[in-house]
Amino acid sequence: MEAAILILALLFVAFVGLGVYVTVKVAGAAKRGVERTVTQARRTVEDTTLRAKSVGQPGVAGQLAQLRLSLRTSMRSTQEALQAGLAEDASLKESLALFERLSGLGHELDDELRRLEREPDKRRIADRMPELRERTERITRSADSLRWAARDRARQFADDELASLSEQIEMESGALRDWSVKAPTADGSASWGDLSANHAPAQDSAPADTRHGARTREEPPAATPHAIGAAQPQVTYPWQKAPRPEATS
Repeated sequence: MEAAILILALLFVAFVGLGVYVTVKVAGAAKRGVERTVTQARRTVEDTTLRAKSVGQPGVAGQLAQLRLSLRTSMRSTQEALQAGLAEDASLKESLALFERLSGLGHELDDELRRLEREPDKRRIADRMPELRERTERITRSADSLRWAARDRARQFADDELASLSEQIEMESGALRDWSVKAPTADGSASWGDLSANHAPAQDSAPADTRHGARTREEPPAATPHAIGAAQPQVTYPWQKAPRPEATS
């Protein structure tokens, strides 16, 4: 009796612990989802504000907004391109590591530009504009270079796959159009002959239905059905891409 009570107590504690664990995981996932939503909303509002300032405000205020908008757009596009391509191309790990270092410099510049937007001395900001513009262009140029290199690499892989597939299709098409077979000759060697002339099927050997004087081909045997609960064969499709190998050079 005591053993049964002990087992029930242990089960109760285990279920309570499992419930607490699941609750914590669900709450954490919900919190992360809310944080992502808030971050995305804040980013959208800030980008919209910068776009409006770059167009509507003259002078250094509009120039600072234009620099921040250009910097944020380039960095975000490059990050999305590298992360999207990493699933198929392992070589992009090095590119993504370089981008993370570049992203740190981009965040520093964006913070500095944000502080300068609240700076009352507009003349001093105007004196620094050439230097700020050059730094922004250097960072965005590096980010754009990584992004376009990743896209060019992906396009080259796609072109290679298309060329290989086209070659295989041409070979298969040629094989499907080959109507001739090897027929034995008098000396025992093989020669090519026409299928319809040399190897016409015997009329008497083919099963036929002679009702009403019509001859029909024999229907192929039905596929063997799978037993209930038996493992079904895995279906694969030729258009499924395999992960691209990591470059060694």
